[in-house]
Amino acid sequence: MTDDEWQAHVTREAAKAIGEWLEGRGGLQQPIRCLTMPDLEATAQNAISTFIVKASQRIANRPDEPGSQKLSMLLL
Repeated sequence: MTDDEWQAHVTREAAKAIGEWLEGRGGLQQPIRCLTMPDLEATAQNAISTFIVKASQRIANRPDEPGSQKLSMLLL
């Protein structure tokens, strides 16, 4: 998987996590302007958490790839 493909994969996974969170609170159909600061913080947390999990998996599966090494530096 190229770096661009991986980034697209992580973006999709983060979007899914955000969508699941919004759906769980009953606000998926609401416009973004209706979200409160805690709502926005929760969506950011979902995206960040997904990135950390996916980056950790990539590092563990392919530790010698340049992309993995860059991610390791970001997570330190």
